[in-house]
Amino acid sequence: MRILVTDGMDKSAIERLRALGHDVVEQFYESDDLGKALRDFDVVVVRSKTKIRANHIDEAKGGKLKMIIRGGIGVDNIDVVYAKENGVNVRNTPDASTESVAELALAHMLACARYVSISGCTMRNGQWEKKAYGKGVELVGKRLGIYGYGRIGKRLGVMAKGMGMNVLAYRRSAIPESIDDAGIIYVTEDKLLQTCDFISLHAPSSADGPIITADKIAQMKDGVILINTSRGANVDEDALLAALESGKVRAAGLDVWMEEPTHNEKLLAHPHVSCTPHIGAATVEAQRRIGAEIVHIISSMQA
Repeated sequence: MRILVTDGMDKSAIERLRALGHDVVEQFYESDDLGKALRDFDVVVVRSKTKIRANHIDEAKGGKLKMIIRGGIGVDNIDVVYAKENGVNVRNTPDASTESVAELALAHMLACARYVSISGCTMRNGQWEKKAYGKGVELVGKRLGIYGYGRIGKRLGVMAKGMGMNVLAYRRSAIPESIDDAGIIYVTEDKLLQTCDFISLHAPSSADGPIITADKIAQMKDGVILINTSRGANVDEDALLAALESGKVRAAGLDVWMEEPTHNEKLLAHPHVSCTPHIGAATVEAQRRIGAEIVHIISSMQA
């Protein structure tokens, strides 16, 4: 088969696909050129940069395209329903990056609690702000609210319990009132927002708009720490900035942004923001697992 890889993939996986006899092309296409290009490929592998929408699928009609594979968890950069309605299967790699994203969420929690990001920046500027950043908080004994209790949320919950945190979880879809998973308890959205010291988002984006709005922030405890490694659209960035300025939100750890690359300079520059450029799955181990899973999916097409 001819396989298009638009946003990069683990080199060992590409070598494996080529060893299996596939023609693998590594090339990024701008949106205006993508649909026409897809006609010449059986499979396209994307990550988060490439967006495959209905117009691209329409342009690819009559060509070879049979499958779109998202190397990662979410598929909101693909019009999944429209693709399937037009005979194009859509797959993802939901398990491969669970560990890496959960670890990054925990890293942001620690960075926010102990001023790791801003204190490091000031030191590089020749400052020694020991007094200013000597009022950190510990994670032990604090209450973590996990908003979105899927694979990543569950893994973060286990990590947080291991660090002595009390963990509550909320999921928008119906699940039992009590999660029998290492003492992690399912609660309502209101209770999670109102009672947690840390809140970490692990939910897909919603057509209804951001999960975290000014109204939702108003429900939270004063001095809450907010972490988002899910989707940039889940947080109203203007509302978050206002809450950081007022002190309602003590700190925020952000790996995903409304616009990527982000141009929200005020949020980036805020001293209580720990920021990363959407690197949740960017570990050597995760990329190897993603590549291996993609090879398995493609091999299964021919079985």
